[in-house]
Amino acid sequence: MRTGYVDLPLHGGQCPPWLFERMTRLGRSIIILLVRDQGTAGVLQKLADPFWFQALGCLLGFDWHSSGLTTTVCGALKDGLRGLERELGLFIAGGKGKRSLKTPQDIITYVDRYALPAKAEKLVYASKMSAKVDNTAVQDGYQLYHHTFIFTSKGDWAVIQQGMNPSSRRARRYHWLGSRVTDFVNEPQNAICCDRREQKVLNL
Repeated sequence: MRTGYVDLPLHGGQCPPWLFERMTRLGRSIIILLVRDQGTAGVLQKLADPFWFQALGCLLGFDWHSSGLTTTVCGALKDGLRGLERELGLFIAGGKGKRSLKTPQDIITYVDRYALPAKAEKLVYASKMSAKVDNTAVQDGYQLYHHTFIFTSKGDWAVIQQGMNPSSRRARRYHWLGSRVTDFVNEPQNAICCDRREQKVLNL
C-alpha cells in the first residue's frame, strides 16, 4: 500500500560533499541501531512514513524543505549500508535518474550474491508496479525521476520514489510499504500528505 506522499519545492544543485559524508556516517549508525531495536520490518515501516522520513533528513543535517532531501537521504543510506547488507539483512536498490532504471538489476544482483530466500522476480515486480502506479496510473503532472527500493532478506519491502513537475517547480514524494499491499491498483494509498492540491488529476 502506498503509505503517503509529500510535496516539496523543486531545487537544483548538489549536497555539499562534507555534509553528504556526515549524513552517510550518521545514517549508517541510525539504521544499525534501528535494526537491532526493531528489526528490518520496523526499519521499513519507518522509512515508509513520509513524516518520519522527512524528520530523518533533518536529523541527518539536510534540513532544507527541498526535493533534494529525498534523493540525498536515500543516497546517503545506500552508501552508508554498503558492505553491511548481509549482516543487517537490509538491501537498498535504485536511486536517482539513470540509477533508478537499474533497480531490477540491483535487486537480482543482491538476491544472487547473497543467496537470499526472497524471490527476485516478486521484488522486481513490486518495484516496477509501484513505479507504474505513481508515474502512469496516477496522472498528477509529476514524472518520476527517483526510485529507491528497500528490501529485506525475507522479502519485505518499501519504496521511496519522487516525481517532478517542471512547470510548477514542485516535486512529489511517494511512499509504499509492501506488507500492506493487497492490490497495486485498487486504492493502494494509506495516507496522503501534501501542501499543494493539483486541480487536474486523472486517477486510473
